[in-house]
Amino acid sequence: MVSYNNKMKFYTDGDPYQDLYVLFARSRYLIFRAREKELQRYNLSPEQVQILFLTEALGKKATPAEISRLLIRKPHTISAILERMAKRGLVKKVKDLEHKNQVRAVLTEKGKEAYALSTKRGPVHRILGVLNERERKQFGQYLERIMAKAREELGMDRDELPASEYDADLD
Repeated sequence: MVSYNNKMKFYTDGDPYQDLYVLFARSRYLIFRAREKELQRYNLSPEQVQILFLTEALGKKATPAEISRLLIRKPHTISAILERMAKRGLVKKVKDLEHKNQVRAVLTEKGKEAYALSTKRGPVHRILGVLNERERKQFGQYLERIMAKAREELGMDRDELPASEYDADLD
């Protein structure tokens, strides 16, 4: 039996990698659920909020393909979410004037209001706030290393993922 604290015991076959994976998976799930619960009051999902954020951040480059690449989701999944968001009036899909065969996602006024509401992020700040600034930076670096290895394991290219605040070396 492995225990990371007395409240969260779980039983494994003694494989420390599996123990860490289970801890990571449970932590991710609980943080996701806390964020999901917060967003329910605005009738938004975490996935929709991620798309709202990227649509705003990417501006004219907010194509379903680019959003899919950055969120590491299959294009048809992002297209389906964008379609539902368009039906709710959160985004609109417009033809790209430079590339006639592409569409871009653009936030509507309702989408901008939803985005503004979603920036509160209370549970995320409270949960990750148990780490000090240095620990958060280290944690981010660890997660990026893990993500890079997982991409390699899956045979995914290491194309231009945006630089993050965790890229800087710790002093």
